[in-house]
Amino acid sequence: MVRAGLSGWAGAVNVLDSARARAKRRGMTDTTPTLTPKPWISGIAPYVPGKSAGTDGRPLIKLSANENPLGTGDKARAAFAAAQGAADALSRYPDPGSNELRATIAAKFGLDPARVICGNGSDELLHLAAGTYAGAGDEILYVRYGFAVYEIAARRVGAVPVEADDKDYATDVDALLAAVTDKTRVVYLANPNNPTGTLATRDEVARLYAGLPKDVLFVIDQAYSEYLSEAEDDGGLELAMTQPNVFVTRTFSKIHGLAAERIGWGYASADVISALHRIRLPFNVTRAGQAAAIAALGDDDFVAHSRAHNAEWRAWLAGEIESLGNHGLRVVPSACNFLLVLFEGRVSAETVYNRLMDAGYIVRWLPGQGLPNALRMTIGTADETRGLAAAIRAAVEG
Repeated sequence: MVRAGLSGWAGAVNVLDSARARAKRRGMTDTTPTLTPKPWISGIAPYVPGKSAGTDGRPLIKLSANENPLGTGDKARAAFAAAQGAADALSRYPDPGSNELRATIAAKFGLDPARVICGNGSDELLHLAAGTYAGAGDEILYVRYGFAVYEIAARRVGAVPVEADDKDYATDVDALLAAVTDKTRVVYLANPNNPTGTLATRDEVARLYAGLPKDVLFVIDQAYSEYLSEAEDDGGLELAMTQPNVFVTRTFSKIHGLAAERIGWGYASADVISALHRIRLPFNVTRAGQAAAIAALGDDDFVAHSRAHNAEWRAWLAGEIESLGNHGLRVVPSACNFLLVLFEGRVSAETVYNRLMDAGYIVRWLPGQGLPNALRMTIGTADETRGLAAAIRAAVEG
């Protein structure tokens, strides 16, 4: 008799495996059913986040995940701590509809709170878009070098991911429109784009939307929108306010410094939001996270300070790297809190990536996104940015 418990379970598996091996040697067919995932799930390459340590486990200065180097604003931290300190902070579910947070977002941006949806990061909302409007055999379109989640979201629902050609690492509206077919159901546009940092203009976004069929959901991923100046606004939120098939997503993970709590929000027509809610996870934003996000929306000084810091040190770092142009380095113009640096000379991106780790810095090398010749590097504090620039110079001149 096989003994009960874990050891018994393992023994039973070994017996079954031995029986299968004997049957195979005798040319017998194993008719035991095998549990397998759907083929489109097997085709997914899991998302790989930015690392914070070297291959040896040594902690490094983390410039790989586009987090706010200034941390979190005082108002958000205080609200978060107060929510965590409540007597029932752990025992009670959060507000499933994030009602106060949605009302605060709506008041901040002049929106209808009923058409605001909150998510477990904007990633959940991006997945909801694919899961609601696409399925097996449909197509989901995005620009080459777009955000890695788009392909995952497409494959997760059995849709076919379609990449349109870029224009020197930037969005090519004509290429996107040319790639639209009668099977296209969702078009994703990260603007500004991650990982390239490029920005499509208001006119380009409007032209792209005008060329899309009205039965296609146009998702404008504005995760880095708070880093833009008013003149750089792409008009996406205005489209979502007035058009039936535009869904804008934003996040509290970047400029607001709430990455650990995973809070995103989106805006679309009432019909789109109603459909998304049907598959949204219940209780998807924590109580403390909702409180922190509400407070963050009222901390304009922290946002302005973060934006100014980023603009200053992004320009400074770009200048330092461009001075190494004779070594084959090129900076892609960025509207985000990072730079994409191309290595087109003697020293490869992989070599510099490893040398930077030796020097104590971790950035993002992107061969899995078709960019083996590039490194994406977050703008850090003043000291971190100066140190990174020095380490890059040493890596390419050494």
